[in-house]
Amino acid sequence: MFRLERSSDAERSTIRLIGRVRSEHLGEIQNQLAGCGPRVTLDLEDVTVVDVGVVRFLGQCEREGIGLLHCPPYVREWISREGVKGDGENA
Repeated sequence: MFRLERSSDAERSTIRLIGRVRSEHLGEIQNQLAGCGPRVTLDLEDVTVVDVGVVRFLGQCEREGIGLLHCPPYVREWISREGVKGDGENA
């Protein structure tokens, strides 16, 4: 199961991802990001499972200045490993 919740204050918008996040959910996440403006954070505290497409997306988000809040250690490690491979390279 996947869902997301969006909140904002005067300074920043936060999109909280919950549950199993798969590549098929990226369109919905991108739509939410597009409506948030320049100061946005993804809260990953309640994420349980991700796939490689999501990991690559999260890495790209960080490179574009989107903060990752409460990123699980296994996701952080995976993002680091994907970043080391370089663009377009597959394992």
